[in-house]
Amino acid sequence: MSFYSRLKRYAIGPSLPTSAASQERLSIPTALAVLSSDALSSVAYATEEILHVLVLAGSGVLGLSLPIALGIIGLLVVVTLSYRQTIRAYPSGGGAYTVARENLGLYPGLLAAAALTIDYILTVTVSIAAGIAALTSAVPSLYPFTVELCLLAIVFIALANLRGLRESGRLFVVPTYVFIVSIFVLILVGLVQGNSPTTIAPNMPVKESLSVFLILRAFAAGCTAMTGVEAISNGVLAFHPPEWKNARSTLLIMSGLLGSMFLGITYLANVRQIVPVDGQTVVSQLGRQIFGNGFFYYFLQIATLLILVLAANTSYADFPRLASLLARDRFLPRQLMLQGDRLVFSNGILLLSLLAAVLIVVFRGNVNAIIPLYAVGVFTSFTLSQAGMVRHWFRTKERGWRTSAVINGLGAIVTTIVFTIIVSTKFVEGAWLVTILIPLVVWIFLIIRRHYHRMSERLQITELNHDRYPLRPQIDTISHPAVLLVGGVHRGTIEALDYTRSIADEIVAVHIDVNNTDRSSIQQQWESVEPDIPLIILDSPYRSIVQPLSEFVHNFEIAHPHTFCTIVIPVFVTRHWWENLLHNQTIWFLKSALRENRSRIITTVEYYL
Repeated sequence: MSFYSRLKRYAIGPSLPTSAASQERLSIPTALAVLSSDALSSVAYATEEILHVLVLAGSGVLGLSLPIALGIIGLLVVVTLSYRQTIRAYPSGGGAYTVARENLGLYPGLLAAAALTIDYILTVTVSIAAGIAALTSAVPSLYPFTVELCLLAIVFIALANLRGLRESGRLFVVPTYVFIVSIFVLILVGLVQGNSPTTIAPNMPVKESLSVFLILRAFAAGCTAMTGVEAISNGVLAFHPPEWKNARSTLLIMSGLLGSMFLGITYLANVRQIVPVDGQTVVSQLGRQIFGNGFFYYFLQIATLLILVLAANTSYADFPRLASLLARDRFLPRQLMLQGDRLVFSNGILLLSLLAAVLIVVFRGNVNAIIPLYAVGVFTSFTLSQAGMVRHWFRTKERGWRTSAVINGLGAIVTTIVFTIIVSTKFVEGAWLVTILIPLVVWIFLIIRRHYHRMSERLQITELNHDRYPLRPQIDTISHPAVLLVGGVHRGTIEALDYTRSIADEIVAVHIDVNNTDRSSIQQQWESVEPDIPLIILDSPYRSIVQPLSEFVHNFEIAHPHTFCTIVIPVFVTRHWWENLLHNQTIWFLKSALRENRSRIITTVEYYL
């Protein structure tokens, strides 16, 4: 085992076979921690975001935060009911991309996917930055190392997720429930104590007059509480059977917890006349008033710190799944489609970590610089998903479709209104950037799809006959065995086969089945091209091409001890350097593994696209 293999095994654990996938599913309590940490963590800052806007009109209008919070909770109820319909209609996972594409068409689907992609990246960035900001507030000497601490947190969460869904769930479940208990204890003790008679709201200067626009801005700011609500509908297949029923139950529990905690914090902030100030969060001020500066206050702060950092885990649970779907449809690099050693989409986890790290470095870990970009993407996906569901019910007319259509229609109308409010009120603050980024990401999707389409056309065998693709006669003057790797039957394979026939009199064609696909299809394609050479299909329980081929070649060379064996690998060469990024670089791993086995002749046959 190489040093890299040993390090990888130590960091993320041994490989899991595909047959163990059912054991990696999540129970409702664990799924609540894994898929809801983003939504639940918003309790720590949603009320504060509302107050930050209202205080511009003076401390006398802060009482409006309570009706605004009630309006957001009403929105939460509508969205929850709507997504419960989505989960029922799409029991195998009804993310906004799937729903919008199937019911509204390709471009609305890509728009939803782009919006969610941006939102997932921002979720990681904001959550990590907010958590580290809480840490540096408590320990000011760490402030100069904000960026480094953020990057370290990203590495930690990425490694936890690379170890598998179940293991990451075990790691994150305790902090999530500790935070939930801490907030409810804060609310209950605060309600028992009643209004603090010594609390006097400072007389804040009036910077803006109270207006409808200011109230709408406060409402839009508070809608950050809604981020992450869609995560459960995107991750239905992560649940134990019956998946869709467990997902619906978890969504209901999550919404109940979120609404209760958000309302409780906002109510206490009102009755205790909390005013947002620099260096002290609203939750921190409430904690000091209710618990004093003792153990329970610091316990609350630590719980808040942990949930803010771990809120990024929701994106790590959902982004790789979305990226896999997009890669399957050829809108993202194919490397994102396959599961890694621990039955998670490892490349998606690594890509999300890289993009979030770039944002952390660019914005220097400043939460206030990133937060205006937040929520635009999630409400875009909300609207498209709910509109798609209305079309779904009218198209299928399943039992109870009218009621379901009304629920999803109401959801679409409400989320459209909220989306308009968010964009109009946050446009100058930074939402304009997201409105540019979403179409840009859609354009990237289409560029990638066009590349794969052109590649498929260039590789396609349009006429399976030997007149158009003449194969060289197989030589019979020497004894020279060869193994030909067959990834698929296309022009590149034909040229590699042609070369192999020119150098070898004994040829074995090998195909690695990494996805448990229909073997008869590739078998028939191969026989139509070369009926005289059998195609051996090898199982890959760990979804790797390298290991099964390496073992097969090793045994093949043992069976031919007194001659040189040639390993022939077809490789196609793209026209532009950036196109190489869209393809698996399997050839390098294959060569490395075969050299470890002391295979001496490894030949690549290049096909130029």
